[in-house]
This record gives sequence, structure tokens and C-alpha cells, in this order.
Amino acid sequence: MKVTFCGAAQSVTGSSHLLELKNGHKVLLDCGLYQGNATEMENYNTSWDYFDPKDIDFLILSHAHIDHIGRVPRLVRDGFRGEILCTHATRSLASIMLMDAAKIYEEDDNKEPLFTKKDVSAMLRMVTGLSYERWHFVEVGLDVLFRDAGHILGSSSVTLKIEEEGKEEPILFGFTGDIGRPERPILKDPIPMPEVDYLICESTYGGKVHKNYTADIKDLLYIVRETCLLNEGKLLIPAFSLGRTQELIYMLDQLETNGDLPHLPVYIDSPLAINAVDIFRTHPECYDEQLQEYLTIDPNPFGFNGLKYQRRGGLSNQLAKSDEPCIIIAASGMMNSGRVVRHLYHLLGDAKNTILSVGYCSPNTLGGALMRGEKYVNLYGKEIKVNARIERLVSFSAHADQQEMWDFIQNQTAVKKLFLVHGEYRTQNNFRDYLQSRGFGEVEVPALGESYELD
Repeated sequence: MKVTFCGAAQSVTGSSHLLELKNGHKVLLDCGLYQGNATEMENYNTSWDYFDPKDIDFLILSHAHIDHIGRVPRLVRDGFRGEILCTHATRSLASIMLMDAAKIYEEDDNKEPLFTKKDVSAMLRMVTGLSYERWHFVEVGLDVLFRDAGHILGSSSVTLKIEEEGKEEPILFGFTGDIGRPERPILKDPIPMPEVDYLICESTYGGKVHKNYTADIKDLLYIVRETCLLNEGKLLIPAFSLGRTQELIYMLDQLETNGDLPHLPVYIDSPLAINAVDIFRTHPECYDEQLQEYLTIDPNPFGFNGLKYQRRGGLSNQLAKSDEPCIIIAASGMMNSGRVVRHLYHLLGDAKNTILSVGYCSPNTLGGALMRGEKYVNLYGKEIKVNARIERLVSFSAHADQQEMWDFIQNQTAVKKLFLVHGEYRTQNNFRDYLQSRGFGEVEVPALGESYELD
């Protein structure tokens, strides 16, 4: 058996890992889009350097973020004809995420689309949604278990039970996917995986410790009041359409229910986020006990007075002409595309406004430039001076921190080899040292394209 790391290797994007079984079959774990501007990755999304799509028998998806599913329609377009397995909620979310991406690609006249809506439709016919906490038969000698990872709606860890000729016991191969955080709003806490022989583990925040949920709410409320009431400005929160936006809406809903939220218009400027809210409403099996209890007080946790869902474009121009303080939540979270760029164009030059980042921004993105403190950025061919206040609440991250990842994998006492993926190289090395100091033996940080033979 061999594993090859085809994406998110010493990087936090483009998740994709290939497992080649001794019976000749190939299993791909995730098939994500590379998001960034690194020169050496320029052709990553349009090429298949480590496998032929026609040779893949099974594709297993951990969750519906684009950096984990964003090349699946292209995989189908280029010859994949196998089965795609994921949780029910992941299938629901993948349909809107990928249709939205296809629409953007088709409307870009400057380049050939990575995939089309037709490719997405073909892909969706191959997807089977499966439940959590049950071993599902894939083929003779291969079963899969999905367990709630608490990262986004439908997210899961993946455990494969592999029977090989000549071995008395099956091999258990694990992939954490993206590990969520305990005691976060909406979702259940991540559930540790069964003990496995080999494990691929994410490492995004392997060197950091986040604040807790209570601190998040207090910090958010402080920034809202300071920006919108004291400075009479606008608060722009760039947020990913899936997961982060729904979490923010729910948090603001709680503040409004408790009478703590100032009377301000709150705009959700993202059609994709609005569609995702509808899917969140249809998957209560993913809710945690706190939200289940909150529903008895407020049957609509994603709606409150002052909340305005904006499907049509043009909001940024409309608000630019208005002096009314408000809160704007717009995609994308890394600020490199989407409607948020237009809002930044109008808001960055005014010191009374605040740009609040609530998650990770890759260094090569506009969000990364603002987080580094760049004084000028280029938008629509114009150099914009950054006068607005730039704030960051990393604790909003849906990724587990160092301690939370340790809590998730510390039961893996029998693992023969652990591979760290989905993290910056320096962070991964720090996390490797952390794990080895706590008893883990072989911890690898694979490079892109690197393969390992497994006993």
C-alpha cells in the first residue's frame, strides 16, 4: 500500500491525498482547489501531476470547503468515472458551492473555465451521501467510517478499514480532514477517531492556542460598538460563505435576542452564503445541544430584526453613498475575490471604518497583505491607501488549535506513522516537535508529490 500527497502538502490549501491499495485500486481523499498566487502552483488546478483521473476508483470527501472539493468537477471532466462518497450534508453543500464556482468560471471571459455547471451536474450524479457513525461497504476488502469532525456542517474524519491478502487483521487508515473546535456555536464537538495504524492529520494551527467562544462574542461586540457607535463607521467582516458566515449570523442573533446588539442594519452580501443558510436549516442532525436548546427560545437562529440578506449585487455602491453605520458580512474570507473586494474599494480609505478578519488569510492574498499591515493595496487597477482600522479575531477559526488537535488525536497510541498536512511548513515542524515530545514516534511532514510505502 502506498500513499502520495497530491495537495495541501506544506501548504494550507488544495487538499488531496492518494492511497494505492495492493489490489490495484486507487482511493483519493479530497480533491481540493489550490487558492493562492505562488508561482510554482500556477498550473496546479488544471493539471494532474500525480495520477490520471481515469485511474481513480473511489473519491472520499471530508467536507465541502472549496480547498477540499474544488477540483472534483474537473476530475470528472477529465475522465473520473468512479464513486464519490461523503456525508449527506457535505453532498448538499457541495452542490451549491460548486455550482456557484462554475458560474463564476463561466462568466470570466479572460480564461477557459476550470469546469462548468454541466460538469458539476455530472459529478453530483456520482455522489452518495452516507451517515455518520456507521461502517459503510465500499467494495470487498474496503469499508469507510465517517465521524463528525465539528469543522463545518457535514464535516467528517475518514477511517478506512482495508483488508489485504495475507494479513490476518485489517489495516485501519485515518484522515482527520479539518478538525473543528469544541464548544463552538451550531455544530457538535469533534469526536476523536478510532485508533488507526496510519494517520493523515491537519496542522493549520499547530503552533497556536485560540481564545474561547465567550471571548469571541465580547471582542466582536466591542468592535461593533467602537466602529459603528463611537466612530459612526462601517464594519466590514470578510467571511467565507460556508461556515463562518452562518456562525457570525447565529452569534449576532444571540446578541440581538439578549438585547446586547446595537440597532444597526446587518447586511449579508453573498448569495452563496444565503443558499448555505437554507441548507443549514435542513440539517439539524448536525446541531449541538446548545443550538437545539436555543431553538426553543428562537425558532429562527439565522434571522433577526435588522438582518438583511442581499442576493443582488450593487450593495457596495449603495452603501458608499450612505453615511449610515452598519455591519457588512461579505465573501470571500481571504479578500482575494467576491463582493468583499468592492466593499474594500469603498471602505479602506476612511479611518472611521473597520475591516475585521475572522479567519486565516494566505500570505499571497489581499487579506494577507492587510494583515501584514500594508499601507497601500491595488484594487481594480487603482492604488488605495489603507486608512481603515484593520482588526483580526483568529479565535473565530473553525480549525482546532494546538491543544485541541492534541485532544483529538491523543488516543492514537498505536499509530505507526503520522503525516502532517494542511499547514505552513514552519508550523508543521513546530507541531511535529510538540507531538514527538508527547510520545508520537514517526511524524512526517511530506512535500508535495512525495510518496510513502506502508507496511
